[in-house]
Amino acid sequence: MPAKRIAVIGAGVSGLGAIKVCLEEGLEPTCFEGSHDIGGLWRYEENYEPGRPYSVYRSATCNTSKEMTAYSDYPFPDHFPNYLHNSKMMTYLQMYVKHFDLLKYIHFLSKVCSVKKRSDFSSTGQWDVVVDANGKQESYVFDAIMVCTGYYNDPYFPLENFPGITSFKGLYFHSWEYKSPEKFLGKKILVVGIGNSGADVASELSHVAKQVFLSTRRGAWIWNRVWDNGKPLDTVLFTRFHSFINRMLTTSIINNWAENKLNARFDHNVYGLQPEHRFLSHQATMGDELPHHIISGRLQIKPNVKEFTENAVIFEDGSQEHIDVVIFATGYIFNFHFLEDSSLILDSQCSMFKFVFPPQLEKPTLAFIGIIQPIGATIPVSELQSRWATRVFKGLNKLPSTSDMMTEIKKTRDKIENKFLKSSRDARRVPFVDYMDQIASEIKVKPNLLSLFLWDPKLAFEVFFGPCTAYQYRLQGPGKWNGARRAILTQRERIIKPLRTRVLSMSHLPFYRSFWHIGICIGILFFLIFIIKV
Repeated sequence: MPAKRIAVIGAGVSGLGAIKVCLEEGLEPTCFEGSHDIGGLWRYEENYEPGRPYSVYRSATCNTSKEMTAYSDYPFPDHFPNYLHNSKMMTYLQMYVKHFDLLKYIHFLSKVCSVKKRSDFSSTGQWDVVVDANGKQESYVFDAIMVCTGYYNDPYFPLENFPGITSFKGLYFHSWEYKSPEKFLGKKILVVGIGNSGADVASELSHVAKQVFLSTRRGAWIWNRVWDNGKPLDTVLFTRFHSFINRMLTTSIINNWAENKLNARFDHNVYGLQPEHRFLSHQATMGDELPHHIISGRLQIKPNVKEFTENAVIFEDGSQEHIDVVIFATGYIFNFHFLEDSSLILDSQCSMFKFVFPPQLEKPTLAFIGIIQPIGATIPVSELQSRWATRVFKGLNKLPSTSDMMTEIKKTRDKIENKFLKSSRDARRVPFVDYMDQIASEIKVKPNLLSLFLWDPKLAFEVFFGPCTAYQYRLQGPGKWNGARRAILTQRERIIKPLRTRVLSMSHLPFYRSFWHIGICIGILFFLIFIIKV
């Protein structure tokens, strides 16, 4: 039989992984990318263009470290820094595309206008796809669709929530349009919203502006990329060991530990950032520079905006400030405008089975890839979703019945609503290790720790105590990669190498090697408990 034809919508980090996974499974991918190049939001564009996909601002740096961010069978070069500037991320993506020869499968300047079930969908599962390629409409038929457009589709710009903004005579715009700080020299600036973008933009502008104000409705817990002993945050916290311990602890204990840890760096209450919600109830913000600008007075934290006048802003605490520029870092909304009859496929909350498959389709030939908010890197998560989706497309994996999928979706939604604040981000928030293990279990690529402890204890300890990198899901099963073991055992070397640009002669072990020995001791204690639990 001829290979199934798969449409991949978007050539960002999720789309590129989807193309490569399709080829692994013997499928025939065609990727449609509306812009002129790969990379999605990671491709920096100097000029903002309305209607085109979001791209990062010039200084944007990845919030997840390189080892945790890499594709599962293509580690970053060892000399790359742990936290990557957007230009380095683009270099990596270009290397990935060249290494796996993916470029020939991508149609650039091709905007998907409509995706619609064919009249015989109930028997074939096929889709009609209409694409605008350089102003010319082209029609295709595909056996399955992978939507890889991400969740930065359209800026959320709720001007109706800010009385008086239309009469404000200064400049105001969404952070989507922000690129660099030079033109804001000497200005008084208000940034609304304390997500990652808001914190980054406010911190950067603090270097050049006369004064920056950062308005937050609910406050935030502030992470920093550099964790204890200078280790990248996610390589320390996102491990199987930590995931195992967290399952044994109560939510209250984890909240207390995390909040005490973050307050030890700076007191969130004193700095005006203390939120009403607990740490686990809402996505924390990455803000390495934020406390430094607050303590130097260049940045002031303010409460929610009450209203705007022609040249000032009045806050809910009654304080008033003259403002030249307002930047709304108010997030993004999902928009699958190309999906015809979307109300028959997705409900108002865009419910999907394990955040991938719409449960109501007669045939499981539509998958949403990377449309989630993982507490960690996107690439490993979306790549695993693609590996699962392609095997479902081929009939190698079966989905539960519609009723069973709806039951699990409701169970997941109830759990999220009970645990997190009500927001579009938290509605798709998934724990990094546990979620990847869920998807990996579907296709039988979750590492078998019992087998590893018996036959390869050195690897087993690194898999359990070390960073839960995507290479772990290439050790066994479909898509097994012979380089996975070596990639795991050398990941600490790749973390350390770019830091040691001035090599010193030290009598003590490097921090990761000493951690390894501590891990061995702890491992003996937890080994039997873990095996029983697993």
